[in-house]
Formats: sequence, structure tokens, C-alpha cells
Amino acid sequence: MSELELQNSLNDRRSFIKLLAAAPLFATIGARSFASTVAANTGKSFSANIYTRLGVRPFINARGTWTYLSGSLELPEVRQATGEASHYFVDMFELQAAAGRHLAKLSGGESGMVTSGSAGAMASATAACIAGADPKNVWQLPDTTGLKSEVVMMGGRSEFDSAIRLAGGKLVIAKAVDDLQSAITPQTAMVYTTWRDERLESTLKITKAAGVPLLLDDAAGIPPFENFTRYAKTGVDLYCFSGGKGLCGPQCSGVLLGRKDLIEAALYNTSPWEGAVCRPMKVGKEEIMGMLAAIDYWSRADLGELNKEWQKRVERIQKLVDTVPGVTSEITIPTDGNSFPTLTVTWDEEKFGLTVAQCDQQLRAGEPRIEVLTNSNPSGVLARERKPGERGHGVDHPNRLQIISMTLQPGEDLTVGYRLRQILDKARKQSA
Repeated sequence: MSELELQNSLNDRRSFIKLLAAAPLFATIGARSFASTVAANTGKSFSANIYTRLGVRPFINARGTWTYLSGSLELPEVRQATGEASHYFVDMFELQAAAGRHLAKLSGGESGMVTSGSAGAMASATAACIAGADPKNVWQLPDTTGLKSEVVMMGGRSEFDSAIRLAGGKLVIAKAVDDLQSAITPQTAMVYTTWRDERLESTLKITKAAGVPLLLDDAAGIPPFENFTRYAKTGVDLYCFSGGKGLCGPQCSGVLLGRKDLIEAALYNTSPWEGAVCRPMKVGKEEIMGMLAAIDYWSRADLGELNKEWQKRVERIQKLVDTVPGVTSEITIPTDGNSFPTLTVTWDEEKFGLTVAQCDQQLRAGEPRIEVLTNSNPSGVLARERKPGERGHGVDHPNRLQIISMTLQPGEDLTVGYRLRQILDKARKQSA
């Protein structure tokens, strides 16, 4: 047997083994249509629902908790809490104060408040560090005349720093920890970072010595719940999370935690205070109670069991796509946020005659619509220019197709895997 014949024989054997492993999944898929499979497992119809009546197509979300794709689905506990909250009138000042006490108890920090999201938390924190709780200064913002207003951005600008600027913050860039000391001046009101590694402790040493508050933005940091208590123990002055990402709380919610004096100042600069610069970033009683319900859930959730289920979802997809010769896949858990089991699928785009972008478009155009993670970002401001190596969604690696497990609902993994396999196998055969 020649070397080529031997290689073909080995490839045929591998393909047979992969097909054998995926046989039970094919049997399940063959027993039902896509629509009935999804409906049976989720109780939802993608062809007839409240959105399709408006001409909007809901989708299977294998891309993750992106705001432009409506974030995440609320936990049952959250829906129950928001529904119950909607039946009563309450004093919003009293409610935020009570929420702050509850958040302090859960986080181990001094206080907290529910915000309109992580960006809303950034704006409220900035206003707090610039104006404090002085009514005259609160009314003056975003005019910062006579006030400290510089905000040092660790590592560089971000897509979300407009939340800092609209409250009056003037950005100063510090690329590395070594640049921070010289970046801090008598006009520095706050330091902002997304760093959660060893650089955080180094940054804190400098900000504490300078008497400047540090805001840590960890929007997608929960789960794991340990992050909710970790930063209070570390001594971070202010830190925030998004409610509409992994927390699975209300989409228009977030939480700001930290020093009691700074949280009180943030509340003075935020709704329902009339005249406060962050008045437009309103959160209702429903968002507040829903956010607390989400945090309560994660404080007792078994993340290990959830990860097992998320892992199984991407494993089922992997078994299906691996039956296509020439396709390779890998399951990993990212460490830089959104830390859920993630399937990366790769193929030779030239040999298949199919690019990642084309595959992405075909998944989106099909029925039901499927959204997967690639390096495209339809929500990015078009005028936003990037320099080589600058951080941001999808710019640090070549285009690739990934499946995020956490936002998939039961049964949807089979639909995603089968559709993706169909597209890849058809392309491979047509290019042969």
C-alpha cells in the first residue's frame, strides 16, 4: 500500500469513527424537524411569536451575551421578581438604599447600587469621583470648572469610555502600570481599568498612595460569583458588573459596588435626582428587584453543574461538525471574560471555497436564524479607528467561527450542529 493510499485509508477510518460517534445525534435529529425539535425543548416558536408579528426574526444565540443581540435571557427567578415588583409603588430613594444594604451583605463591600448597566455604572462612578455629593457640584456637571476631572485610562481607550466623558471626565492614557505614577496629577479624579490579573494589585498600590479612587470594570465577570466578593477583599474602591450578560438579570441593569462614600455620591448624581447628569440612566423598581434576584441566584448556584451542561452542548455540536472531512474543532474556556465552554470550528477556507464570513451569513439567513461568534462587530461605531494591537472585539486574531454554549437553550445545540455541518459538507463537496 502506498503512502497516499495508507493516508486515505486512515482518513476513511477516522471519518467512520466520527460518524459512528455522532449516530445517536443524527437519529434524534432525524426523528423531528428543526422547528419541532426547538419547540419541544424550549416551548418557543421561531416562526410565529411576538417579534415576528413586527417583522423581526428572533434567533438561536450561539454568539454570546452581546448587547446588540439583546444580551442574555432572564433567569426564571428574575422574571418572577420583576413581575412581582411591577404591582407596587415604592419610594426609589428608599429602594436604592435598601438594595445597597443587600448588595453590601452579599459582596462583603461597604455599599452598592443598581445601575442601568456597566456603562451606566461607569458614568455614575465618574460623576461621584468628580462632583462628590455636593449639590452645587452635582448641578454643575458635566461642566467641571474648578473640579478635578481627569480620569486615567489604564491600557488605553475603550469602546465604552464615552460613559466617562459624558459625565465630564477628561481622559488621560496610561499604557502600563509603569506609566500610572506620572499620569496622576492634582487634577486626577479617578483611575479606570479592566485589568483583573496581577496588574490590578500593582495599580492599587499606586492609586491608594495617591489617594485616587480606582474603578474596575468587570462587566462580564459573573459567573463565577467569586468575583462579586473578590474585589471588596482586594480593596478596589469601585467596581461594576453588567446585569444583562452572564448574570442573566434584566438587560437594562448593572451594579456598582464599593466604598460607601463613593456609592452615596454616585446616587446623588443619578436618577431619580432631577438635575443630575446621570438622570437619563434610569433604572426602575423592576430592574432593581430583578437584579437582586439574579445576584441571589448566582450566590447559591452550582457553577460546576452548569459548566457540565454547557460543555455537553458544545460537545454535541462538535460531534456533528467533526464528521465533515477537513473540519477541525476545539473546546476551550476563555479566561478573559465570558468564561464559558466555547467551541472553535476551523477549516481550509480556500479548499472549501467557503469563508468564515460566508458561513456566518448562511447561518443567519437560514430558518431558524442562527448567530455565531466571528470577528465581525455590527455594533461598533464605524468611525472608531484602531491601531495595531489595540484591544477590542475580534481584532486580536484572524477571523474564526466560535459557538458560545451559555446562551444556547436546551435542544438548540442539535439545530446549530446540524445546520453548520450541512453548510460545511455542501461547500466541501462542491469544491471537490
